[in-house]
Amino acid sequence: MRKGQNPAKSVQTVTKPERITVALLNYIPFLAGFYAEALEVLKVSIASMRNEPGLPFDLLVFDNGSCDEVRDHLIAEKTAGHIQYLLLSEKNLGKGGAWNIILAGSPGEIISYTDSDVLFFPTWLSRSIELLEGFPKAGMVTGRPFRTNPDLYRSTLEWAQSTTDAHLERGQFIPWETFWEFNRSLGQEEAANRAAFASGQDVKVTYHGLTAYVGASHWQFTAYKSVLQQFLPFEMNKPMGQVRQLDERLNSKGFLRLMVADPLTMNLSNSMDYVSGATLAQDQTSRITWFKRLINLSPIRKFLLAIHDQIFRWFYA
Repeated sequence: MRKGQNPAKSVQTVTKPERITVALLNYIPFLAGFYAEALEVLKVSIASMRNEPGLPFDLLVFDNGSCDEVRDHLIAEKTAGHIQYLLLSEKNLGKGGAWNIILAGSPGEIISYTDSDVLFFPTWLSRSIELLEGFPKAGMVTGRPFRTNPDLYRSTLEWAQSTTDAHLERGQFIPWETFWEFNRSLGQEEAANRAAFASGQDVKVTYHGLTAYVGASHWQFTAYKSVLQQFLPFEMNKPMGQVRQLDERLNSKGFLRLMVADPLTMNLSNSMDYVSGATLAQDQTSRITWFKRLINLSPIRKFLLAIHDQIFRWFYA
């Protein structure tokens, strides 16, 4: 038998979510080896996205089975009001499984998705929304320009070429520093990138006073929830490596894939080197130790990473 009345019945209003949900996917199984600095990277990512984004948003974090230290930190951030929605998965569902929950359940009309190793710069969100709302049938907008696979933006090219108000240009528009900054964060070699930079080209489109680079990527993007839900569910039998499904589906359905013209997001990967290096450069005290120079030599780096990958598979495959 009920005892008394539920006090919630007297509440006359409820809080509405922000129009934009920033959805961050996190997975840090332990704090050693490849993941030694991952928690610090996560902290920097969350702090930077709130540094003058240009528009209000709610933050949703989906943790994909991280270790206790990381989960405790996220719970503390939720308690402090820095995270509005926190989902803690007992197991690693992979990116596809997490996307099925995030993209279906985020409360905002617009979802700005990010991996947990992204650094954000002021106005990153407002500039992304500007392109999302300013281009017709915009599918996804990534917060920095870089060169992406042309096969995944054919629909964007077809739209630009057939639209009277759109002006398409090809050439080397992205500065070398911006090009190399991003590719270096992926562990690539400078010599190969200089050759690729010299032989490749960028594609940009201008429409009603807005300029965007053609292309986008699944590691960070802003999109309408209603668009993303058209492509659910994602069936991925690996935790990583199959995430191009979203890029492919958007392109195949004729949606535009765009990037802002300035580098307003940056991939940190698993290291604080970029953040520390920027700080040291400002102080004019940047130094690289002889040991770090040694282990970053190409043959040694490849050998050590191969050993690390094999150990990781033994323990976590």
